[in-house]
Amino acid sequence: MTNDHFPCRVLIVDDEKSMRKNLSELLTSLGYKTIEADNGPDAVREFKKYLPQLVILDINLPGENGLQVLGKMKSISSTIQVIIFTAYGTSEYAMKAIRLGAFDYLEKPFELDEFILIVERACEYKNLLEEVESLRSLVNDSNSPNPPDYIIGKDVKMKEIFKLIGRVAPTDATVLIYGESGTGKELIADAIQRHSLLADKPYVKINCGALSESLLESEIFGYEKGSFTGADARKKGLFEIANGGTIYLDEINNMPQSLQVRLLRILQGQSFFRVGGVEPVRVNVRVIASTNRDLEPGATNSNFREDLYYRLSVVKINIPPLRERKDDINLLLDHFITKYSPDRKLVIAEETYNILHQYIWPGNIRELENTIHSAIVSSNNGVLSINKLPLQNISAGDDCISLLSFIEKGYSFRETIRILERRLIEEALALNDNNQTKTAEYLKINRRLLYSKLHDNKQID
Repeated sequence: MTNDHFPCRVLIVDDEKSMRKNLSELLTSLGYKTIEADNGPDAVREFKKYLPQLVILDINLPGENGLQVLGKMKSISSTIQVIIFTAYGTSEYAMKAIRLGAFDYLEKPFELDEFILIVERACEYKNLLEEVESLRSLVNDSNSPNPPDYIIGKDVKMKEIFKLIGRVAPTDATVLIYGESGTGKELIADAIQRHSLLADKPYVKINCGALSESLLESEIFGYEKGSFTGADARKKGLFEIANGGTIYLDEINNMPQSLQVRLLRILQGQSFFRVGGVEPVRVNVRVIASTNRDLEPGATNSNFREDLYYRLSVVKINIPPLRERKDDINLLLDHFITKYSPDRKLVIAEETYNILHQYIWPGNIRELENTIHSAIVSSNNGVLSINKLPLQNISAGDDCISLLSFIEKGYSFRETIRILERRLIEEALALNDNNQTKTAEYLKINRRLLYSKLHDNKQID
């Protein structure tokens, strides 16, 4: 494939000579013109001299890192397209790079086809960077350490979420985060707030499922003195406390209908009344909400107001369950070992890796963390060993017990069937060397139906 439709001058910045040489030869063969630099200062100098349309930038450079170099380049030309190379698997680097204005990022090692496709896309859209320009001013110190509860992931679905966070954070859009229990919805909300223009403003949180309706109302909206027995003084509600900042409404699916109406009014008019109050309280608050249940109109068992759903879901972030991002398990394992055993070097038994990857993790990352923490506490002789997990096998003679356990864990009938369907297709694909035609014949279904199932069941790549 040639570069006939994507004329582009490319600056390659990497301290590895062989990497620069290989990328330069590849891009030159495709019709691109290339320039090279092996450190930050030279990269900025070459950038000023040639003003390339695209920069391929390694994040790990001597002297100053790629994020710092990226910042300098964006200050020179806000329309520059930059692709970041990183060997790191944590989300903070990805979000910082996207927030700073990077077009995309790739983790080493990478597939050449993917690299070429991203280069072509970057050059094609080099004039469409208004959104990226709005993010340029949000650069923080790129050398600051990761927060203690940063998000970890290299799965393609998580990478897209990191990019979305980087783009939505500096706006004032309301955000609805959807994911099963234990997937890390609060971490996503924290990341949005941390990377927003309101990062230094009030940030308050409330779990809408933890309080009764009356208590939830008084906590959210506050109350006037004498409005009910025990109301001895005026109390500010959380929206009032969060004025000028951000409020996070966790488990908003549990919010009573009467309060849903009041929340809708806040989103529409940025004002509300305290309990027992007659004067409106005006606020300017960004709302981030999360739910572990599908709130879309028409969803099963959803009694959520349709108008409120659309107000909240200006941006919707769907967090995949851990069973759909098993490539992240080893990263998470290393993270939790470091978290709970920073001074001990643990050897991980091979069977432990197998068990962790075979398990379906109905409790998601929270369950994984608790499992690893427990294993660390009970480890002997510096060996981390996990022998068995519940629901580990769906194909043994205890299937009925395992399936009932899914229901007990909170899965719906439909979700349980999807998990069984996914496992059946996975095993059939493995048996037939991932050949979809043979797999469809083996399962006695139409190949188009199999393809549809593979697409719909996003657990399967």
